[in-house]
Amino acid sequence: MAGTGLLAQRTLPGPSWVRGSSPSVLSRLRDAAVVRPGFLSVAEEETLSRELEPELRRRRYEYDHWDAAIHGFRETEKSRWSEASRAILQRVQAVAFGPGQTLLSSVHVLDLEARGYIKPHVDSVKFCGATIAGLSLLSPSSPHPSRNVGHQPSSGGLEPGSLQPVFFCRGSARYDFSHEILRDEESFFGERQIPRGRRISVICRSLPEGMGPGESGQPPGAC
Repeated sequence: MAGTGLLAQRTLPGPSWVRGSSPSVLSRLRDAAVVRPGFLSVAEEETLSRELEPELRRRRYEYDHWDAAIHGFRETEKSRWSEASRAILQRVQAVAFGPGQTLLSSVHVLDLEARGYIKPHVDSVKFCGATIAGLSLLSPSSPHPSRNVGHQPSSGGLEPGSLQPVFFCRGSARYDFSHEILRDEESFFGERQIPRGRRISVICRSLPEGMGPGESGQPPGAC
């Protein structure tokens, strides 16, 4: 996002990976768009990656998507996990979802190649509920909330070297802001370039309104 004026934007007080064009924008994003680097240990990241690799290798990278939002990706829905991976996902659910929220039974796994990107979008309410949370593996990038309905820009991302994060969006960040994964050449946080590599997202989603727990959330949204 170099050259977009984000250097002059305000940042939430304290350790933060979210920037906004005004205090009102930041107020709307507070506790709604969250990135927590270091959520996973290196060993936990390796546990998830090892479990996912065999299934992902059977799939080819694709360059179009049903909603034209993703380029250079392969994806799957996964409902069966090893005990170690299931414990990690339970930690994600505990930190990101409220006690009254029901989650979709399948977890969305999105593998974005190093040159891949995700265009600005809002995940369809048909397939995702009020909260979306995920783990970003292999590459220091997470969804950037990009602009709201009033066209006020904002930015979110990871400091260079911050790996194994959990990210989640809910409330205003979920419905009123689009989010994206930037191309490598556009991958900046303020004035700092964040090198992109292959990125695997492991995404948990709350149940869409009106959908029963046993129903499918497919087709999955981008994140």
